[in-house]
Amino acid sequence: MRYTRVSMGGRAVWGRVEDDAVRLLSDSPLESDPTVIGTVPLADVVWLPPVVPPVFYAVGMNYPRHIEHARLRGDKAGVVPERPEPGYRANNALTGHGTAIVKPDGVEGRFEAEPELVAVIGRTLRHATYAQARDAVFGWTIGNDVSARTWQHEDRTFWRSKNSDTFKPMGPWIETEVDALAQTTTLRVNGEERARFPTGDMVFDPFDHIVAMTEHLTLHPGDVLWMGAESTCPIQPGDTVDVEISGIGVLTNTVRAETARPQPPHPKGSKP
Repeated sequence: MRYTRVSMGGRAVWGRVEDDAVRLLSDSPLESDPTVIGTVPLADVVWLPPVVPPVFYAVGMNYPRHIEHARLRGDKAGVVPERPEPGYRANNALTGHGTAIVKPDGVEGRFEAEPELVAVIGRTLRHATYAQARDAVFGWTIGNDVSARTWQHEDRTFWRSKNSDTFKPMGPWIETEVDALAQTTTLRVNGEERARFPTGDMVFDPFDHIVAMTEHLTLHPGDVLWMGAESTCPIQPGDTVDVEISGIGVLTNTVRAETARPQPPHPKGSKP
């Protein structure tokens, strides 16, 4: 099954993608067995991120080739991890399929896309075994981990380099019937292939991370875990970026520059 969220008159509604339509659902399939309440042709759909997670987890430096590339560049992060260590991202950065990635006015230097597999948690989980971790994944979606590298190196945390508005496109849907780790991830910019790699070629897979995470925290339905990328690629305003994971789908977003921000009016009596 493919589940998603769409905008209907400005209201978020869950849906099930079937052929050329989205069947609108009465509730979230993560925690209930919803009924169909309507239908929207696929051509008319306004896509939202397929889930808004209670907690947004993300993995970095999880592919051997990415780690080696970082090491050769002199990046101190270019070291093979000894254990799963996820980090966090911010929900405000999420945006859906077909929307624009906005490059902030203050961004200089490397502005990059990273194609990532995303696990969507489907049940409450604590102290999980590997088998329980596998069973707890509701389905899989696609993420584009947009990064402003100059900010990443200037700041003590990733607060703006990874978490600015629109920096985390996700979608277009959650696929529940796929062996995600047996697929291929492809990144295209303006139709030109820029990266291709085996999706499952990770240092630690999603279930390794879930086992480690649930030793210390509780996962809940709707939590997401982004799994990192093998390759990155520069993007710029005017580009169209496609992230495809075979068996799941294609996440497409354009890139545009931030529009000029209006200046606040001067207080009455002050000099301009």
